[in-house]
Amino acid sequence: MREHDHDPRPADELFWLLRTTLRRMRREVRDQLAPVELTPARHRMLRVLARSGEPQRQATLAGWLDVVPRSITSMVDDLEHAGLVERRPDPTDRRATLVSLTPEGRAVLGAADAERRRRADELLSRLSPAEQDELFRLLHRLADED
Repeated sequence: MREHDHDPRPADELFWLLRTTLRRMRREVRDQLAPVELTPARHRMLRVLARSGEPQRQATLAGWLDVVPRSITSMVDDLEHAGLVERRPDPTDRRATLVSLTPEGRAVLGAADAERRRRADELLSRLSPAEQDELFRLLHRLADED
């Protein structure tokens, strides 16, 4: 092997381990939240709306979620049908629509976030406190941009 060649195994294994762990966590949370049909994409939209603190235009949501506007329209349609968001006209632009969380949407988001935390705690409980600290330290090191 030449000096600039790298063994692909560590990178392949890293991606496999991260993907497998995250997929397991998402699947477990999705299964728990199946009655409200909260997919990862819908959950993400509810979180974005909650964090914004105010109603948002669909175009703004599309930008924040990095999806095409027609995807936002169908996602908002589904969430509105489920009673988790509501649309109303934008008072500053007749052509625009504002989307906001409903009280039911806030409750479902709270339940989803609590379930995610519970599942993460359950997964992390396999590690000692020192191992958890080391895992977080290493993941932060990998995630930090130089």
